[in-house]
Amino acid sequence: MKASKLEGLIVGGVFCVLMFAWLGFLVHRSPRFAGSGMGAVFGIAGAVLLLVPLAYPLVKRIPFVQARVTPHVSLQSWMTVHVYAGILGPLLGIIHTGHKFDSWLGITLTAVMLLVVVSGLIGRYLLAFVNQDIKDKLLLLQTARGDLDSAWGALKKAPPELNSLPKARLLTAGLASLGLDLQIGGPAGEVIRLAESVADLEYAIRTHELFKRWCSRWLTLHLVLSVLLYVLLALHIWAGIHFGLRWLS
Repeated sequence: MKASKLEGLIVGGVFCVLMFAWLGFLVHRSPRFAGSGMGAVFGIAGAVLLLVPLAYPLVKRIPFVQARVTPHVSLQSWMTVHVYAGILGPLLGIIHTGHKFDSWLGITLTAVMLLVVVSGLIGRYLLAFVNQDIKDKLLLLQTARGDLDSAWGALKKAPPELNSLPKARLLTAGLASLGLDLQIGGPAGEVIRLAESVADLEYAIRTHELFKRWCSRWLTLHLVLSVLLYVLLALHIWAGIHFGLRWLS
């Protein structure tokens, strides 16, 4: 758990730097940096790091590769490498640009690169958080339903003057929504309170499951954007070689 929190802090910090770094063109531009020696170093390092994340889907989805690799390096370790390389590569790529966004290829590559990072982090952390929250709420719901059954049994055994529910339940619920809670004591009040808790938990779980279904679509988007990223990256490298590197001329 501590390692997971540390990973989240590191990735979150680098992500914040990345999100602010691309906005640097508002205050700084270096038109010749990308083609300089230092700019080329950042660009090559960023491109290599962008290729590293390909290892994880290969290990995960190809049984032959998984059988040979996972005994030595776990799939979780590959996932960690996938995350770190997938966020450090774009950061080096942003530095490589020198905040010069003049060509359609460079602008598109930068935009897709950032979208890949965002979609990947949503699938990695936000969806995992929602899954864990759903599990926690399901446990609470199971306990609340058990308590409601017990309270309902106690209500049936209570004396007649204590086992009657309020006749105007809609009025009671309406006043409660306005913050005017009519305190109902005894077994009847306990049943009402537990029933409201169960209803709230069920509503929260349905909402989370709906959000989970929408988040799951981000994985498909992440894969599509990743393919587009590598196509644009290949075009960018080809353009750099084709038109020549300034620092060699």
